[in-house]
Amino acid sequence: MSSSTSLKVHHVYSVAPPDATTATTLPLTFFDIFHLRLPAVERLFFYEFPNPTTTTTSFFDVIVPNLKHSLQLTLQHFVLLAGNITWPLESSKPIINYVPGDTVPFTVAESKADFNHLSSNLCEVVVDRDNLIPRLHISHEQASVLALQVTLFPNLGFCVGITTHHAVLDGKSSTMFFKTWAYICSKLDPLTKLPLPGLSLREDLIPFFDRSVISDPIGITEAYVDNWLNHEGPNNRSLKLWDSITEVKTELVKGLFELTPSCIQKLKQYAQSKLKIKVSTFSVTCAYLLACLAKVEKPKADKVAFIFGVDYRSRLDPPILPTYFGNCVLPQLVLAETNKLLGNDGFINALERIVDVLSKIDDVMLNEAKNWESKMQSAMGGRLFAAAGSPRFEVYDTDFGWGRPKKVDVSSVDKRGAFSLSKSKKNDGGVDIGLALNKGQMEAFAALFDQEIESF
Repeated sequence: MSSSTSLKVHHVYSVAPPDATTATTLPLTFFDIFHLRLPAVERLFFYEFPNPTTTTTSFFDVIVPNLKHSLQLTLQHFVLLAGNITWPLESSKPIINYVPGDTVPFTVAESKADFNHLSSNLCEVVVDRDNLIPRLHISHEQASVLALQVTLFPNLGFCVGITTHHAVLDGKSSTMFFKTWAYICSKLDPLTKLPLPGLSLREDLIPFFDRSVISDPIGITEAYVDNWLNHEGPNNRSLKLWDSITEVKTELVKGLFELTPSCIQKLKQYAQSKLKIKVSTFSVTCAYLLACLAKVEKPKADKVAFIFGVDYRSRLDPPILPTYFGNCVLPQLVLAETNKLLGNDGFINALERIVDVLSKIDDVMLNEAKNWESKMQSAMGGRLFAAAGSPRFEVYDTDFGWGRPKKVDVSSVDKRGAFSLSKSKKNDGGVDIGLALNKGQMEAFAALFDQEIESF
């Protein structure tokens, strides 16, 4: 069976959690419901073969069985990922529902595409990655939570693709699941395919599912539920995702850029000399990107909007466990004047706006979350940028037993204005930035990204 001229699908396995014989449900919190119809999150992990003697036979006889068996073992800790989101008529809000027999689709495929190009820092044929991305099964009545795919590139390597429903997992939870899968896979006996004696999960990989730790005294849940019900409603309980909330570009080029530790330090020193305040790696990175992107695109709108997510696990009162599994992220909105971003001090102007929003997060906390929809309406008339991912996820530490990934790509940000952030694959304290632009804009951005910092 072939889904395209360059991809051959060998098998689609239905992987079930072992010994999961009891139906289970889990309520969605307002953190989850906020993301109910937002696009799924897609990531691609490219791995080179560990040695030149690895063959196609080794892939199908060793790598695939290990991935499949370790996935099954992993799902016993994450049973609900095999379930579905539903919105029963008798329920006031959507729920996650697992019924014995529910499974996770795990596709095994083979590609003729250029592995080295797809996993390079500048991929000019973004469309060739589309068939590496597994798809969720979503209808108006129910939505699957997780889909996985491993794709062989003969004699070169393989790619593991993961797609997750954003109403069930935020980036931290998705990364925890993926790292747990990799950890268990790396601990299988190479001969028996069984876990090594005494295998247990590290403390940072044990998920915490208790929803009672998320309190909602001001009715954020009801506000978000009403927003979804009345969007193209009334009483719209559809679970169909928005295909896109931004304009999709054609002929995309995907670039991976690094801000080295020395560049980050230079940005911080320049910022502190101008603003006389302490700034973070996150704030200077995003400010620098916004200034560069604005100068490349030259938005016609008077204002530019920038959205980034904030993890509330440590900010709630009381704080909750860092291994809380689900969504615990809400977006923050930064508004900046376009003409100031285009000026010589564009970086400083963007940084001032970001720092201002960050400084108020702990004060307002969740009080403004109820009114997020109205805040978004105020930003829709301008140019909208967004950030995804986090260097704290340390995605390049994900080793299934065959080495660290050559490249990790957040493919779901390939919409106009979105970029991803991750800890540098060099593991030197730098930050990797992934974004997609058309070819002309990418060439201009690449030149500006290197040149602009020299002026500081």
